[in-house]
Amino acid sequence: MDYQQAIDFLFPLHRFGIKPGLERIEALLDALGHPERRLGTIVHIAGTNGKGTVASCMASIFKASGRKTGLFTSPHLVDFTERIRIDGQEISQERVAGYCAKLQPVVLETGATFFEATTAMAFAFFADDEVDAAVIETGMGGRLDATNIVKPEIVIIPSIGLDHTEWLGGSLREIAAEKAAIIKPGSRVFTAVPEESEAFAPIRIAAETTGAELHQVEREAAWTVEEVRPGALDLSIALDGGESRQIQAQLTGSFHASNVALAVMAARALGISWEQIEAGVAQLAASGYRARLERIADKPAVMLDVSHNPDGIRKTAQSILELRNCFRFLYVIIGIAADKDAAGIVHHIAPVADEIVAVELPSERSLPVSELARLCMEAGAQHVSQCQTAAEALELLDRRAGTEDMILVTGSFYLAGEILAMERFESRPAQAGVR
Repeated sequence: MDYQQAIDFLFPLHRFGIKPGLERIEALLDALGHPERRLGTIVHIAGTNGKGTVASCMASIFKASGRKTGLFTSPHLVDFTERIRIDGQEISQERVAGYCAKLQPVVLETGATFFEATTAMAFAFFADDEVDAAVIETGMGGRLDATNIVKPEIVIIPSIGLDHTEWLGGSLREIAAEKAAIIKPGSRVFTAVPEESEAFAPIRIAAETTGAELHQVEREAAWTVEEVRPGALDLSIALDGGESRQIQAQLTGSFHASNVALAVMAARALGISWEQIEAGVAQLAASGYRARLERIADKPAVMLDVSHNPDGIRKTAQSILELRNCFRFLYVIIGIAADKDAAGIVHHIAPVADEIVAVELPSERSLPVSELARLCMEAGAQHVSQCQTAAEALELLDRRAGTEDMILVTGSFYLAGEILAMERFESRPAQAGVR
């Protein structure tokens, strides 16, 4: 089996959809010799927004501390190999093909899903390459997520919001209970969910039930945002009232401060030094962190963002307002999946945009462009244009945007991936290669 054959085998597994439960992942891992038992120090991350940021922070900090570190995230933007990395290096196409060949019989026998097969592959890759630590992001939820087969030393829950309600429940309390189910006996749990939120109680109960330590970031850490720039966030952070430390994170937007604080708290709990923490968060791009308000072009500035629910877009809009003095006009290219809260999303972005260009996603799940444009106008957008594709939208703005303007592309991982695959943006952050 070569790489293309592996991809041709893996991607149609999406037709099985989402199948909550752990029996299929258990069968896959059994066939691979139970690699989930050989992952070193495990950090397991669940939540609605902030998972990818915290995961990249933890992986980068581990690497800076000298630990060989696996990072499993989803979805990918351009290529499948982005999901599975060791020390920032993507899994090689040859390794993907090899693991697929091993997994194929069990996948066909059990009806395993795309995410389950990918999870098993990631764990096998990490174990075979003998990582010292593994940072694992849940796919959706927690209790019945394929990743919930691991026994983590550290559990991080950055936030709880209303997303995937058809699977996780219609209230914050129900969703929190599903995500908090990744907490295991002996874990140390770190969360930025406010204690006054209805989502906090299920996390506290899960910690108490399992005997896990629970740490709430606002109760045990204090931080001050010193400066926000595109691609840089300067913070002063103190833990438990201790000495304040200056940190510069390779992030855009002050809303990331709590995510950084969570990673810092977890790292310090594992005995990682401040110097190693500072080095880690200063070089997140090396971990593969992309498309979270990432600046991918200049004059005009093009910022790429994958926020795809109302809370995420609200934070994106806040971050853009923090940078408002850096540009003249703001143009927004937006595409949204039909199963997302499109009205809630555009409610937050419409007031800050000088013009919105609605597009369709390169996916059958896309909200029709005419419907999206209508929602933008109803949300109070000053000027709304329609283009069928992101490429057409960029051609339109090439004629309109000046060198002092900003173009924000947001609304979906699908859209971010389409942008990054374009020849004009194909240069990627320096990486050490593949494994």
